[in-house]
Amino acid sequence: MKYRKKYSGLLAQELKGILSDENIDRLIEKPKFLKHGDLAFPCFQMAKALRKSPVEIAKDISQKLQSKNESDFDRFEAIGGYVNAFLDKSKAAAYILNEITEKKNHYGDYNRGRQHTVTIDLSSPNIAKPFSMGHLRSTVIGNSLSLIYEKCGFKTFKINHLGDWGTQFGKLITAYKLWGSEQKVKESPIKELLALYIKFHEAAETNPELEQEGRNWFRRLENGDVEALGLWKWFKEESLKEFKKVYELLGIEFDSYAGEAFYNDKMEPIVEMLRNKELLDESDGALVVQLEDIGLPPCLIKKSDGATLYATRDLAAAKYRYDQHSFITSLYVVGNEQSLHFKQLKAVLAKMDFEWADGIIHVPFGMMLKDGKKMSTRKGKVVLLEDVLKDSIELAKKNIEEKNPLLPNQQETAAMVGTGAIIFHDLKNFRMNDIDFSLEEMLRVEGESAPYVQYTNARAKTILRKAASPVTGVEIKLEGAAEWPVVTELMDFPETVIRACHNNDPSQIAKYVLNLAQAFNRYYGEVRILKENEEKDARLALVNAVSIVLEEGLRLLGIKAPEEM
Repeated sequence: MKYRKKYSGLLAQELKGILSDENIDRLIEKPKFLKHGDLAFPCFQMAKALRKSPVEIAKDISQKLQSKNESDFDRFEAIGGYVNAFLDKSKAAAYILNEITEKKNHYGDYNRGRQHTVTIDLSSPNIAKPFSMGHLRSTVIGNSLSLIYEKCGFKTFKINHLGDWGTQFGKLITAYKLWGSEQKVKESPIKELLALYIKFHEAAETNPELEQEGRNWFRRLENGDVEALGLWKWFKEESLKEFKKVYELLGIEFDSYAGEAFYNDKMEPIVEMLRNKELLDESDGALVVQLEDIGLPPCLIKKSDGATLYATRDLAAAKYRYDQHSFITSLYVVGNEQSLHFKQLKAVLAKMDFEWADGIIHVPFGMMLKDGKKMSTRKGKVVLLEDVLKDSIELAKKNIEEKNPLLPNQQETAAMVGTGAIIFHDLKNFRMNDIDFSLEEMLRVEGESAPYVQYTNARAKTILRKAASPVTGVEIKLEGAAEWPVVTELMDFPETVIRACHNNDPSQIAKYVLNLAQAFNRYYGEVRILKENEEKDARLALVNAVSIVLEEGLRLLGIKAPEEM
């Protein structure tokens, strides 16, 4: 951050009246190859205005900057239309390592948010259905974003908007009344309720009357029928017990479990508000808000039978959340297939004159596929997340027993490694990409995986234990070329955090920790870190800095780092 700002300021002095300071800062990038320097500024955008080729412009600017003799920079060079800046490696290494040593896990903290609140709608599984691999994406992306936003100075409020209302509960009550067993549900609630749900849909294919029976039971539930409410509450309580086992394995907590049912009494005031603002139109007996003026289809608020819909409920939820938290941003970590719904939600809130409507942000993501197809609970094509996590932890434990049988706290370490492998496999992918479920790929302990990064950190910790000497207060002089690729990666961490927050993209952090781990392992292979000479303390400071940043990067992904592996 320091050197980028310094470079941006130097360029701004030379480019007054040609480019704005913001534009200059935005254009600065990191060269692809270290031999081309540490920071690069492209000159192509100015060619038309200055009536010169980018190569000539770059040459002029580099010569002017070189004449300034700035102490933080070794030199400036014009390379193919770019002005490339080379830092003074010794000074920069000392500055970065001292900063990390001093700030520890607070390195990269940024007060962009100034403690404004961000609400995050994430996970949101359906009650009485299994917590499948399909729910993993919203859960881990949303959790990581909450940690990234907090590092950038925001307060976050995580909401698990449970799917605890709807016609499916009428169907489930029907199935339970026909074929259910109280004992079986108590013994294995989710699996038994799933079996009943699947059986209902199979039976309904040949017996359409079942669908009507399901609707009747849901109507009784909506009307407060004692038996229907009792069964619904029981299904919900048993489901939450099972869900919390999965959240415990993932190490994820929520600030609210207010689901769809929570907003049942908050929807009619929204409908009345829309009516008072003359935003409701009747269409075939239904009530809609017209959005043709912004190129969207009408937003359905009430069906012809008076039933409310997701849009009504989400309007009520958005208003409630703003009233409670005065959020500056409200993130909805929900699949890409719901993009139209959230465009309509935001548009209707804007028409209702809520100034905070701009803060509604849909964070879409691709699907978790199985054999190239979307997972379906209704058809029984589902992989249970709890089973995958337990299998991953068990495999990690076997690996530990084979490779390091004397390792203390084996079960605790296996849980960190096994769970981390599943989370990282998701977050290393840009969220808009679909992911094909592959247990074998998720559990790999080498390559682009969490275990690789965790092992790299454990290796750094082992070196520090062997050294048995403090790394604080040392004079840092690193003259060797081997250290520089590691230092430049460490230097990039604060900006990576900012980019991840700005783009709602945890994959930026995942890719970063992989790059840092790879750079450190190359360094480890080239240099005898514990060799007794005058640079030993400085090398240890580098190792310590790498461990601090790897642990913090993993933490921002929701992954723990074992001390030993």
